[in-house]
Amino acid sequence: MGEKDKKAFVLRISPALLKDIETWAADEFRSTNGQIEFLLTQALKLRKRGQSKEDKV
Repeated sequence: MGEKDKKAFVLRISPALLKDIETWAADEFRSTNGQIEFLLTQALKLRKRGQSKEDKV
C-alpha cells in the first residue's frame, strides 16, 4: 500500500500510552505512526484467526 493510499485521521491518546508506544517504536526502529499501524494490523490478524477457530467449533 502506497502512502497515497493511506487515510489520515486524528487519534486521541493518553500521554502515558503515547510515551510507551514511542519508546516501543524506537526499540523496534519504527516511527510512532508505524508502530501503531503495526500493532493494529497484528490485532486484526489475531482477531480474524480467532474468529475462524470459533467458526470451526
